[in-house]
Amino acid sequence: TKEAINHAKAAGVPIIVAINKIDKPEANIDRVKQQLSKEGLLVEEWGGKTISVEISAKEKKNLDELLEMILLLGDVVELRSNPKVPAQGVVLEARLDAQKGPVATVIIQRGTLAPGQAFISGTASGKVRALFDEKGKTMKSAGPSVPVEILGFNDVPQSGDLFQVVPDVDTAKRVAEHRLSKIKKEEPSRPEHVTLDDLFKKIEEGQVKELSLILKADVQGSVEVLTELLPSLGTEKVKIKLVHASTGNITEADVLLASASNAVIIGYNTKIGPKAAELAEDEDVEIRLYKIIYKLTEDIKKAVIGMLEPVIKEVFLGRAEVRRVFQIPKVGAIAGSYVQDGRIVRNSEARVLRSKTVIYQGRISSLKHLKENVTEVKKDYECGIGMDKFHEFEAGDIIEAFVKEKVKAE
Repeated sequence: TKEAINHAKAAGVPIIVAINKIDKPEANIDRVKQQLSKEGLLVEEWGGKTISVEISAKEKKNLDELLEMILLLGDVVELRSNPKVPAQGVVLEARLDAQKGPVATVIIQRGTLAPGQAFISGTASGKVRALFDEKGKTMKSAGPSVPVEILGFNDVPQSGDLFQVVPDVDTAKRVAEHRLSKIKKEEPSRPEHVTLDDLFKKIEEGQVKELSLILKADVQGSVEVLTELLPSLGTEKVKIKLVHASTGNITEADVLLASASNAVIIGYNTKIGPKAAELAEDEDVEIRLYKIIYKLTEDIKKAVIGMLEPVIKEVFLGRAEVRRVFQIPKVGAIAGSYVQDGRIVRNSEARVLRSKTVIYQGRISSLKHLKENVTEVKKDYECGIGMDKFHEFEAGDIIEAFVKEKVKAE
């Protein structure tokens, strides 16, 4: 719930709160409203501006009232759409289905979509072959505010791409080819996100007046301590704002929220998964991991006053799965592996994971491909990996290669 509230605030959209399960004997509605007020959502009954409706999905209680409140808020903020124009919407998610091919879930924002219409979405195009609702049943059309799964894409679009109906298939193909050629010629521009290293420079230039942070910690006690401590580290020139704070590992949702709110992610005694790390690199979001609160607060203080020390950044190289273990006389165990992602580089640092737990970290001392010594092996190739002082490989182990780079402060 907290994460949903923070996403809505970052996007600047109005919020309606549905307090569910009021049929349960232990339901404490006032306590929920009190917790909402701590998140900055003061309900109307308590003198605030946030609409709240007490419902029971099980007993279907007050569901009509909830729908009325949605329509009322839509009137207040003047949400209007014309159903009689060419359909336009946004891609919520897309995938490659083994039987259907490329499909995407789109929410229609204006117009009405029907089978047979040509469309363009990013660099993908096509003709609507079929429409499906959330239960997989075919639909004859989809109007404004209706989510619909569309069959007929020539390629898988990206989440967030604009979906738009065009006059014919030829037009759709020409637009898609033109967009693809522009992407190949120039790198797509991305908004520059703030980092701790360049914070002071941006403060002096007047570009930054507030440092937004997303905090992830190991336990709730740590979250509570840091939630009180971090805002107090701000100065007259820059305030520190906590966009979101919770327990657990850093996820892709955290990275997306950081990207949307131009925030730095701070992790205390927590980890980040490979997919979240890749997304952070794509979105140009900075992530800082700490094990000592003093070091965390010192870095924030130094960043604010422009004294941040150079940091060592870990750069992911590649990942390989151990398929078979070979025992070589006078050498030891060699992991016969398949490179799943990136590249494996000789003499780089690496960690061995078993059941997602790190059991060893060291240096890759030898690397072979087809019995020849090589400096690196790329994705989708097999190789033999030897590591310093480690010979307990097992089939199924994951070897992650990385390098450490020194990043200087501005």
